[in-house]
Amino acid sequence: MEELLRLLAEDASGSELARAAGEDAVARDLALRIRAGMDASKKREAELSALVDVARELASARDPGGVLHTIVHRARTLVGTDVAYLTLYDETRGDTYMRATDGSVSAAFQQLRLPLGAGLGGLVAETYKPYWTADYPSDHRFRHTTPIDDAVGEEGLVAICGTPLVVDGAFVGVLFASNRTRRPFSRDEVSLLGSLATLAAVTLVQVRAAAETAAALDQLSAAHAGVEHAAAAHDRFAEIVLSGGDVDAIAAALAELLDMWVVLVDASGNELAAAGSVPGTPVPWQESESGRLTRIGDCWVVAATAKRERLGALVIGGADDLSGADQRIVERAAVVTALVLLFRRQAAEQSQRAQADLLADVLSGSADPRALTDRLRLLAPNHRHDRLVVAVCRGDHTAVRARLSAPLEDRLVLSGPYGGDLVLLFARTSAVSTARDLSELAKRTGVTIAVTGPATWGEPLVEAHRQASRLVTTMVRLNRLCEAATPDDLGVAGLVGASEVDVHSHVSQVLGKVLDYDTQRGTDLIGTLHAYFAAGQSPTRAATSLHIHPNTVQQRLDRITALLGDGWQTPDHALDIQVALRLHTALG
Repeated sequence: MEELLRLLAEDASGSELARAAGEDAVARDLALRIRAGMDASKKREAELSALVDVARELASARDPGGVLHTIVHRARTLVGTDVAYLTLYDETRGDTYMRATDGSVSAAFQQLRLPLGAGLGGLVAETYKPYWTADYPSDHRFRHTTPIDDAVGEEGLVAICGTPLVVDGAFVGVLFASNRTRRPFSRDEVSLLGSLATLAAVTLVQVRAAAETAAALDQLSAAHAGVEHAAAAHDRFAEIVLSGGDVDAIAAALAELLDMWVVLVDASGNELAAAGSVPGTPVPWQESESGRLTRIGDCWVVAATAKRERLGALVIGGADDLSGADQRIVERAAVVTALVLLFRRQAAEQSQRAQADLLADVLSGSADPRALTDRLRLLAPNHRHDRLVVAVCRGDHTAVRARLSAPLEDRLVLSGPYGGDLVLLFARTSAVSTARDLSELAKRTGVTIAVTGPATWGEPLVEAHRQASRLVTTMVRLNRLCEAATPDDLGVAGLVGASEVDVHSHVSQVLGKVLDYDTQRGTDLIGTLHAYFAAGQSPTRAATSLHIHPNTVQQRLDRITALLGDGWQTPDHALDIQVALRLHTALG
């Protein structure tokens, strides 16, 4: 068995493991299963690494043609087939047409069009689901047509796998990997091709949108070639888009070009950006429903619309009139603004999905911590990940993420839904300070927040999340709603369900101010508390046991009230204090 373990550690082959096992069939089978699992993990790691490389390569592509060539070349390489090709959806004709190939030799195949429902690709396009076959010519699951079969035959294709390119429910096209000999496709290969198709679809839509932006700006320049003002607008907007500028840069540029004030609002009327001397009165944004500039009072309003959805509106004012050229500049600015807003939303959605996936893997405790660390470095490169505070938000948490204060936003490492709650991981902070910073947010949003940690990466972080989940359940049961609390904030109830209890920390949390006062002044308020509770919270009986005047006891109790707050004698708080007194006595 030691020899088998050594060979596994040295990454020995299956045949070497079989020879080492000899006649021991159980050991041989176990070693071979472990070897197969290691091989599968390595293959998956290599595939994920390849997908990251693909994402980087696609992100650097600037034209649709280059993106398509990258997609099909990578699909052929990753899946290991003879040919890869991609068809795009033609909305006008209602079919798909061949747009890019890699490894193809047939001119007829490269010009093929696939009606919806015809052939394997047409079925993928019609159902938005992947299909694959080891022997397409003899596979009768698909509706064969003479043009498709002739083109496939001329190319010599036998095994075909196709997966749809879909972005936000919109069908873009189909990505194929094909072989010229019979070959079954594994589900892992289909999944890999689907992952590549997802990356390709998002990138293709973004590159198209960027090309449309450039085309819109080119049209603006061409339409006003002789107008220096329009040329300046074109150059400015193009520079902003190509340099990755945000909407505030567009608003500032537009205000400077027109010498007017500009306000950009979102679809709900919330201000996103402003430039120039904006008046204090609310801007009339709601009345503009089209993409055309509309005069409303002393202002002009134009909607920023993308994909038939109004993402916001530009409001311009500060001048008596706008020339025709200036009006068209404003309308083009609205187009550019809509595209930038759309890009920003898509990027935010992708980042949130990536964070949610990573958070689920982190909190499940089932993934490799080293691989998780590498993924986290990509998503949060500016944060330290050695000690993290966990905050579990229960209730309607839809508005929590958007309302985080700037200090908390700066320390946020990961966030996402998990187990029905919203989970936030913060760096460079403590549970106490984080709960304090989150308390106002809990009141405003109506959620209940439990905070634990800090905990180190791996199993300690998983346990910290479990403790926070138990804590927030306890808070809800105790009707401690719309609060942010740590286990110590709940006193005795906060200790229930904790995997480990720091007794010193708990005593300090409850009685720290009284203990510090006694140490600094040489008093014995702690002794007075013992006597007070032993006497059934009667100052008179406590005075008797302490052999002092009742007025002296009352003065000490007043001092304790000043240190602990007015509510320390209520039943809940009194119980917490009595337990802390017992623990303090036990500590000596």
